[in-house]
Amino acid sequence: MKLTKKHKAAIKSYLRAVAASGITVALAIVADIRPELAVLAGALVAPLAKALDPKSGGEADYGINAK
Repeated sequence: MKLTKKHKAAIKSYLRAVAASGITVALAIVADIRPELAVLAGALVAPLAKALDPKSGGEADYGINAK
């Protein structure tokens, strides 16, 4: 099965979200912090992961504005 650019961009975005979620869960377990603080950390980690990705504008590749 050959993946198109739209599929690759969607998978990459999904994996980025999974990585941010994993970091949040690991932080909550290791640091034994309250769930509210873990959610707050996740809200900060996810945009940070997207900002560090050099091709983070890829959502236009598979969203409503896709060509």
